[in-house]
Amino acid sequence: MTARFRDRRIVVTGAGSGMGRAEALGLAREGAEVLVADIDLDAARAVTEEITAAGGGTGRAHHLDVADPAAWESLSAALDGKALHGLVNNAGVSFRKGIAETSVADWHRVMDINLSSVFYGMKFLVGPLAQAGGAAVVNVSSIAGMVGYFSASYGASKWGVRGLSKVASLEFAAAGIRVNSVHPGLVDTPLLNSGDGRFVDESLRSVPAGRVASPEEVARTVAFLLSDEAAYINGTEIVVDGGLVSGGIYHRITTALAQDNPS
Repeated sequence: MTARFRDRRIVVTGAGSGMGRAEALGLAREGAEVLVADIDLDAARAVTEEITAAGGGTGRAHHLDVADPAAWESLSAALDGKALHGLVNNAGVSFRKGIAETSVADWHRVMDINLSSVFYGMKFLVGPLAQAGGAAVVNVSSIAGMVGYFSASYGASKWGVRGLSKVASLEFAAAGIRVNSVHPGLVDTPLLNSGDGRFVDESLRSVPAGRVASPEEVARTVAFLLSDEAAYINGTEIVVDGGLVSGGIYHRITTALAQDNPS
């Protein structure tokens, strides 16, 4: 394992489980000092224990409600004036209802957690990021931010993350801060598995790879964007979806035709 993040300090939100956990563990294995931020402090502490046991970098648990601006200010203060080399805005919630079925309260809740949190993270940590003299932000969106999506609040929030990332990439470039977004498809996490199983089954029919991604596959993409290997990548998005967005509906058609006309 390389040590490309040695002596680098990186904040990962939603790091107590799922993709965030995989990102925190992967970065620490490569030498990073990871601030493991999660609304579930016990989960964050458990991840820091895993980091310690694995060796490599270090982990520090921090309670963070990403929808609360004051909590972000507290996190910034916890850095004690030290530079921050990376920020991964990973925390989010899933919500699967259309416009007519979505309450105003649910709309605001999803926007606060999925989109406003990304704004808060960049706003309150831009100072420490600029101190690093070369830093990177990775905002984790979704394939719902690449295509039309049936869930109004979720789809809009993920498109918002994509757009906000592009805006920030322009604004922060002069300070040596790169900003990119990652758009996962179906990933084997508690968030995916907590919903209706039919959603996964039907979605998989449109994935040319024929499977869901592991959290580690997304984590490796995030690590790449944080690394020096991606030093000239700014303001773009990387889709990690097994080919779904590239034309999943046509994959379904092709598969059906192949079944009807076997060679």
